[in-house]
Amino acid sequence: MIRLAREDDLPILREVERDAGGPFADLGMDLVAYDEPPSPAVLREFQEAGRAWVAVVEDVPVAYLIAAVVDGCAHVEQVSVRPDHAGRRIGSRLIETLAAWARDRGLPALTLTTFIEVPWNGPYYLRCGFRYLTDDELTPGLREIRAAEAVAGLDAWPRACMRRDL
Repeated sequence: MIRLAREDDLPILREVERDAGGPFADLGMDLVAYDEPPSPAVLREFQEAGRAWVAVVEDVPVAYLIAAVVDGCAHVEQVSVRPDHAGRRIGSRLIETLAAWARDRGLPALTLTTFIEVPWNGPYYLRCGFRYLTDDELTPGLREIRAAEAVAGLDAWPRACMRRDL
């Protein structure tokens, strides 16, 4: 079941994020694997704005998605699934929940940034209907996000912006 995140979910979302980072260590991406999850205050901002969804089992989150609006599009800030729940289409259901939210608000597309070569990133999002954006297609907000990611060291691995028109 997918529902909006509640205040009492926020500590669990941090645990989900830590668990979801583990597989990145297997790819030698320790910076990503051991990155600190979003703070409770940051998660609360998404939750209070109604832009944080959780997939739950027995009402306990096993995955989550937080979103912003960037340059008039719904932007996936983070989607994370506990590895022991991977492969069950939970991430795609969260993305579809965001797509419905965006359509209801008249937003034209979903966007995100991702690692190109990580199987559960770029290739996964292609299967979810996203496409890679060329440099000419990047909006000012996406350029700003990518610049911040570069400063954070994420460009140590190939990254790109993606878009899915609604």
